[in-house]
Amino acid sequence: MTQTIINLKFNNIADLIEDSLLKYADKPAFSCLGQTLSFAQIDAKSKALACWLQQQENLSPGDRIVIQLPNLNQYPIAAYAAFRAGLVIVNTNPLYTPREMQHQFKDSGAKAIILLTD
Repeated sequence: MTQTIINLKFNNIADLIEDSLLKYADKPAFSCLGQTLSFAQIDAKSKALACWLQQQENLSPGDRIVIQLPNLNQYPIAAYAAFRAGLVIVNTNPLYTPREMQHQFKDSGAKAIILLTD
């Protein structure tokens, strides 16, 4: 019988993201619609949003939060912020019908939603 030992550097996805944000700070991270954000910019923006999320009285670590965004630079900022705040992400498609959204929101037990507005 062979035993394999795996030494994981990271305890969770948030640790992996934190490491990457620091290691590649000066490099481009995401580009969309002519805007490129560096890892450092993603780091700063997601930290700010995570702080705001942690100050919301109705949210606690382990709670579910819906992220309903199209494929834009705002998505990784929101996702990383949720991880940093200890929240569980529920992805939803912005093209869902109202009936589909209602079902997913209720079924997931999400307490908040991040979405794109005008």
